[in-house]
Amino acid sequence: MFLTISTTGSAERPATDLGFLLHKHPEKAQAFSTSYGTAHVLYPEADAERCTAALLLEVDAVALVRRGKGKGRGGAPDAALAQYVNDRPYAASSLLAVALSGVFSSAMRGLCNARPDLPGQPRPLRIEVPALPARGGPDLVRGLFEPLGWTVTAEPVPLDTEFPQWGDSRYIRLVLTADTLTVAQALRHLYVLLPVLDDAKHYWVAPDEVDKLLRAGEGWLPGHPEQKLITSRYLSRRWSLTRQAMERLELVRLAEADDSDVEDIDNAVEAETESEEKPTPLAVRRRDAIVAALRTSGAARVLDLGCGQGQLVQELLKDPSFTEIVGVDVSMRALTIASRRLKLDRMGERQAARVKLFQSSLAYTDKRLKGYDAAVLSEVIEHLDLPRLPALEYAVFGAARPRTVLVTTPNVEYNVRWESLPAGHVRHGDHRFEWTREEFRAWARQVGERHGYGVEFVPVGPDDPEVGPPTQMAVFVTETVKEAKAA
Repeated sequence: MFLTISTTGSAERPATDLGFLLHKHPEKAQAFSTSYGTAHVLYPEADAERCTAALLLEVDAVALVRRGKGKGRGGAPDAALAQYVNDRPYAASSLLAVALSGVFSSAMRGLCNARPDLPGQPRPLRIEVPALPARGGPDLVRGLFEPLGWTVTAEPVPLDTEFPQWGDSRYIRLVLTADTLTVAQALRHLYVLLPVLDDAKHYWVAPDEVDKLLRAGEGWLPGHPEQKLITSRYLSRRWSLTRQAMERLELVRLAEADDSDVEDIDNAVEAETESEEKPTPLAVRRRDAIVAALRTSGAARVLDLGCGQGQLVQELLKDPSFTEIVGVDVSMRALTIASRRLKLDRMGERQAARVKLFQSSLAYTDKRLKGYDAAVLSEVIEHLDLPRLPALEYAVFGAARPRTVLVTTPNVEYNVRWESLPAGHVRHGDHRFEWTREEFRAWARQVGERHGYGVEFVPVGPDDPEVGPPTQMAVFVTETVKEAKAA
């Protein structure tokens, strides 16, 4: 991946001053080691009239897998094999942003000991990024850069020039031009906005990322019309960090409006006597709803099918009324993490007798799953390809046949309420589908009719009057149990 920074000049104000500003001599090609590869700085052209500096980042794919998260939002996005086959070596991302800050650190801070007069002077600038992932498309690119004084050219890159009918990819060729910005301002804009547009960082976002964002955003982020989106995406949608950053940005805005220092504004606010209540995460609400439904059913022996890292199993162990809890998952890695979470190796004998973890695929019948009071499929079905859903249906409702089955899945209608979720996207890259309320209810009723279960539906999370709740839950109960309760 690479980008170029160009400027023009004259005999009196030569374009080669760019070398002083970047602290990289135009007559040299230099290389710098990074955590994930090698960054090269070279000058394809350098004279008094025009000078171009190029930053080329060679990504070490093996290092990316070993040191990074390697998949999902924290690394190469979108596919189960993304840690091995991905766009990270070619498309501008947080990898390039980190290389920018490392190679041009003094330039980003506006320092130039050799020519102290240069950093503060605006220059005619042209920045080109040939391949930039843009989640939000050209309109979002313009919405992020134009308020900062850039003239933006954002050309979508076709999926294949030989087959124009396939349409455009999510990548763009970006060209930025400006006459009123300094090199330091340009680098800080790129440092923040490249990973924002890519919307996938290659490293864990820790609390110190808030300080990095505010330093790079000084002078432009507090007044940016897309401040909330920038902050949320830069901090990988970590709610606590985003809120902290937004509060500090508001202090900066108030200080600027009052022509005061931030410290004066901050000190003038008395400490709150009551802390503001944080909204309960949806995952916690979902577990609470499941536990409540299991208690209502009177279940003592419970299956958590697709238990993942064991959060629900951990919650059920707190209630002694659940005498046997079995976590089942196809992933041995998930089961290993669940075992560590539950501290099975240090658990007392009596408590350990209540819990089991074992590997099994829900697409096949398994005699070990028979005879339980209840089974939970929490956020599981949407991870299966639709043609495999009947196999899961038979394995759970036909073969295992617990008295009660709880199924939760996202309500796709609610997705419009997630400000950070692009239109038309599912909530997780591994979701094969997401159903409307009517689609989910139709499927659940058909399953109940085929296997002799009655079904009721319970909203999980805030029940929006227009689009419903974020999560929908179906409670299946065998007809024999319903008849017994009625009697």
